[in-house]
Amino acid sequence: MSKIMVIPNSKEKIEELLNDSDAFLLGIKDLSVNLPIGFTLEELNPVIKLLNKHNKEIFIALNKNMHNSDLYYLKEVMHKLNDYAINGVFYYDIGIVNIYHEHKYNYDLVWAQEHLTTNHYTCNYWYDLGVKYALISGEITLEEIIEIKENTKMQLIVPIFGYLPMFVSRRHLIKNYLEYFNLKSDSTINYIVNEGNKYPIIDDNNGTSVYSAHILNGIEESLVLKKKKIEYLLLNSFNIDFDVFKKIVNIFKNINEDNKEEMINTFNKLIKEPMDKGFLYKATVYKVKNNE
Repeated sequence: MSKIMVIPNSKEKIEELLNDSDAFLLGIKDLSVNLPIGFTLEELNPVIKLLNKHNKEIFIALNKNMHNSDLYYLKEVMHKLNDYAINGVFYYDIGIVNIYHEHKYNYDLVWAQEHLTTNHYTCNYWYDLGVKYALISGEITLEEIIEIKENTKMQLIVPIFGYLPMFVSRRHLIKNYLEYFNLKSDSTINYIVNEGNKYPIIDDNNGTSVYSAHILNGIEESLVLKKKKIEYLLLNSFNIDFDVFKKIVNIFKNINEDNKEEMINTFNKLIKEPMDKGFLYKATVYKVKNNE
């Protein structure tokens, strides 16, 4: 049975997700991207104690592309996390792997280079270097996910619900735009509308993140992934009402072949925003240009 991993969007309501969630992915302020909320280490301490008390798995995202100015704080955080009972750390920057091996921390590593985790060959490369988990790209097909599962010893974390991160830039694209045109906006989320699609954009201390216009709806595919013994199904609450997300988590946790029709109908009524299947059935094809 696949475990349900959630990305919460409320610090105060994490406890309400305990019943149907097996694992939690939490962010650290200034070291994490593409998460709805971030914690300081002081804020994280009681949350970890709560999750430990209920025997939940805990993963921490250090998935920012690090810069020289981040290194001192990064090392401090990685060292202090070793004192907590957590399962793993998500990394994008491979410098984290070097720091990890230098200090031999108790927790495991999760290869989380979102757009690069697309094949079992590289999974096996990182596995041989001591990395236990991989966050699978949201840009490959269901068939390709299963192929990776069948050819690696890594434990896989597969995004199956929510807005998918498409683009991250260290530059403050929204703030720069507003300043250039002398505009003001108090919104934490802005949008780009292109060809009828509305893309959410976050501009914060880490730069700018752009998300997919549609919510990834993998409710039916979750049954396939459970059968294939995928270790974790990842549900992202970004830009989704908490009470709706809580019900969605319950559906993913409890759906099975016997109740799937009822569960899917309930699921579809909950979500008012546009949904699609993302790349689950859409293969990426690279065409070679003939210059002759």
